[in-house]
Amino acid sequence: MDTSTLVFRQHRARLFGIAYRMLGAPADAEDVLHDAWLRLQAQDLDRLDDAGAWLVTVTTNLSLDRLRRAKAERERYVGPWLPEPLAPESDQPELAHERDESLTLSFLWLLERLSPEERAAFLLHDVFDYSHGEAAKILGIAEDACRQRAHRARVRMREARPRFEVDATAQRRLLERFIEAMAKPSLETLQALFAEDAVHISDGGGVVRASLHPICGAERLARLYVQIAHHLPPGSRYEIGVLNGLPAVFWFDGAAITGAIWIDTDGMRIIAIYTLRHPDKLARLVPVRNDLDTAMRD
Repeated sequence: MDTSTLVFRQHRARLFGIAYRMLGAPADAEDVLHDAWLRLQAQDLDRLDDAGAWLVTVTTNLSLDRLRRAKAERERYVGPWLPEPLAPESDQPELAHERDESLTLSFLWLLERLSPEERAAFLLHDVFDYSHGEAAKILGIAEDACRQRAHRARVRMREARPRFEVDATAQRRLLERFIEAMAKPSLETLQALFAEDAVHISDGGGVVRASLHPICGAERLARLYVQIAHHLPPGSRYEIGVLNGLPAVFWFDGAAITGAIWIDTDGMRIIAIYTLRHPDKLARLVPVRNDLDTAMRD
């Protein structure tokens, strides 16, 4: 293995962590890393003072360019756009040392409220612990400008983030109650799961049937999920697994995954429920089925 590839592999986990959080899509992050590796191959390593810092700069700016293009595309997206989860096999080794709130799907969803420039400054400073001066150098801007971008991002995130911080145990408990309610659906049982101002967000991308706009209110959500439960095809079922480090529900039609659900909660009720239906985004989650089978046998 050549020296540049060894250097790249040494920093790959951090580079992927930056690219994935910037883009919210593992395949796009992998494309960015491939481009960064090609650029490193063309460099004379002896002329780089810090190959790791150089790679972070290249990866961040490649991600920033791609995110600017993606923002325009997402404006034309049919219905809400939700981030794409990490596949189970990549959800563990590479980012295990970085498993924190900033990898959760709800956090990635909140990042969509930021401009690409705000997102980059915020992630570098608040998530990856670069100083404003270091982040400014990576982005090629003045330190004051970087500080202002990160501040604006922080304010927007604080205004939009869920009102409560809840651990995975509470989320799993509510998801188990959700599955039980969907097995014997009633308006009363389902409505009791949701906060009065709860919101439902669904991503079908115009490919499969999904809500085109967020749906708000416990009663409306209960009616929606009663309808969904009554129209489930034979052989459909819900099973609990893990996405990006937190409990989630996988919706199976036979052996195929047709949906993935995760929630925000105040510990007692669901305050937001996200449903990923887009087949392309679900395709990477196929290995989850094998993991669940193994867990059930054990």
